[in-house]
Amino acid sequence: MCSLPTAGDNPPAGSSRLGLGKRGIAVLQNRSEFLQASRAPRVAMPGFILQIRQRGDDAPLRVGFTCSKKVGNAVARNRAKRRLREIARMVLPDEGKAGIDYVLIGRRDATATIPLETLKDDLRTALAKGGRR
Repeated sequence: MCSLPTAGDNPPAGSSRLGLGKRGIAVLQNRSEFLQASRAPRVAMPGFILQIRQRGDDAPLRVGFTCSKKVGNAVARNRAKRRLREIARMVLPDEGKAGIDYVLIGRRDATATIPLETLKDDLRTALAKGGRR
């Protein structure tokens, strides 16, 4: 006989599903947080743009992802955001700093096509450049 799953069997939805919440990284979700980050310094890389906002507290780092309609249709935007989430999951736990908001912005024809290893290296480079400012 098959039993139905209970609420305790399912993992929580949200950032932990991305693999980010487990590592002490919160995901930006409110428009106001993205607007604050848009006024922060940015580092342009071939595959994405990284905005780095100092919050001034010691709370865990936060990360946000966005792609405009210039990136393409919904399928292309979602593919680009999935790739950005993956490089953030691999790089930010080790190289990100607490008290900072990072926003990764996808670029047309680049984010979805550049090899993942190159995007990871670009994120490390962008973090190093942004840390010097």
